[in-house]
Amino acid sequence: MRENQAKNRQDKSYRSLDTPSLAATCPRMGETTAGSYRFQIRILAIYCLLILLSFSGSVLAIRRVLLFRLEKRIEQAIDQEIKEFRLLVDGKDPDTAQPFGENIKAIFNVFLQRNIPISNEYTIALLPDGFYDSIPKDLPPSIDRNSAMVKYWQKLTFPERSGIGNPDDRIEYWAEPIEINGKIQGVFVVAIATQSERQEVQEAMFTIIVVTIMTIVITSYLAWVFAGKVLTPLRLLTKTAREITESNLEQRIEVKGKDEVTQLSITFNEMLDRLESAFNTQKNFLNDVGHELKTPITIVQGHLELMGVSSEEQQETKEVVLDELERMNRLIDDLMFLAKSEQPDFLHLDNIQVSTLTEEIFAKAKVIADRHWQLDEVGQGVIMADRQRLIQAITNLAQNATKHTRPEDTIAIGSATRENQVCLWVRDTGTGIAPEEQQKIFQRFQTGSNNRGAKSTGLGLSIVKAIAQAHGGRIQLYSCLHQGSTFTLVLPLRKYGLVSSK
Repeated sequence: MRENQAKNRQDKSYRSLDTPSLAATCPRMGETTAGSYRFQIRILAIYCLLILLSFSGSVLAIRRVLLFRLEKRIEQAIDQEIKEFRLLVDGKDPDTAQPFGENIKAIFNVFLQRNIPISNEYTIALLPDGFYDSIPKDLPPSIDRNSAMVKYWQKLTFPERSGIGNPDDRIEYWAEPIEINGKIQGVFVVAIATQSERQEVQEAMFTIIVVTIMTIVITSYLAWVFAGKVLTPLRLLTKTAREITESNLEQRIEVKGKDEVTQLSITFNEMLDRLESAFNTQKNFLNDVGHELKTPITIVQGHLELMGVSSEEQQETKEVVLDELERMNRLIDDLMFLAKSEQPDFLHLDNIQVSTLTEEIFAKAKVIADRHWQLDEVGQGVIMADRQRLIQAITNLAQNATKHTRPEDTIAIGSATRENQVCLWVRDTGTGIAPEEQQKIFQRFQTGSNNRGAKSTGLGLSIVKAIAQAHGGRIQLYSCLHQGSTFTLVLPLRKYGLVSSK
């Protein structure tokens, strides 16, 4: 009964080591399809707003430019008429070939007969006693012969440039008093009505606005279609993310094109590859840990539950429990070491003499067990590496070699610098490793079939491999059954630098 209860408690505790679900470890990725359409609508709204603002600014600028050109053209027309009139006043009468003198009517007659006014232009001749003549004859009500404006012009003694009326029905004018022999003989007025031309500007602006609205509508539709195509990979990304579960990590986005969204799809697929690899590794790792811890815990529980009352039975149980606890402690230490090997601060690099390091490792290793220890070639030079980690790796290899050799066998340690690499090796003449096991033994919790040494966690070679990879290197194995094995730690000098040589 107690054994069954202990077994149930143990199974329940190890079910908690199962891989956590993807829903618990990964946040929701992307939005719903409706959310993506809302995002598409926001893009379109921002686009329309920008287009509307730009077109509005353009319309206002165009209107201002057209009105400025209109005012400039009116100004030039008035100036041109005044200059021509002044030249005529200072000139001669074409009928008599004599100066006009004080004959102001002759001046007015000649100018009005020969002048051809532009559209909406009026030239008016005024005498001190009243209206004289105009071209054309029909004048706007605000400046006709009986208007207050005409009476005002008759009294001018200095030239005046101004306008009358509201902005939409404005008449620009220049009134030029004519002084001959110190006396005002009359007033010459050039006036231009701007209503029709301003109306043309307004019609042009209306046309521009209509075209602008049509353009915005067409471009908005095209923008909606284009935004939909651009967001299609994002919708696929959302769909793919929602289809991913802890039992299905194989979904991928189809990659098309070479734009930024395509790069996003590629990056997302690469992330899924890493996630799939990480979850598979985690699942296998937790399963392995659960399997490895389950045995010692079962042993401890069983012995404690069956422990007798005699001192001999209690001492035997105590020894077994302590041995299994030590095994679990060693397993936990190894696992923590492997986890730490993935951290950026795992190594503490320094300049190390290859020869000194080799001799130090040999001195430490030869006291591990009674074997025929031998120092092979000793490399020369200085490398940058973590001294303690390298000693730990080679010592682990040496200790592993003692498990597969007899006292009369040879275990050799050596080093060499060759081309762009430094090699540190452990060679033995022991039982060797079968070809089908040579790759497997570097995996966690894996041991060779001919391992006849003490209890092993199966993490020793994994630790050596982690140290080599942390240095940017690798571990090589050459082995034949019944002929021995050679484990070589290969570190790249190109990465860590051969800084000197002796």
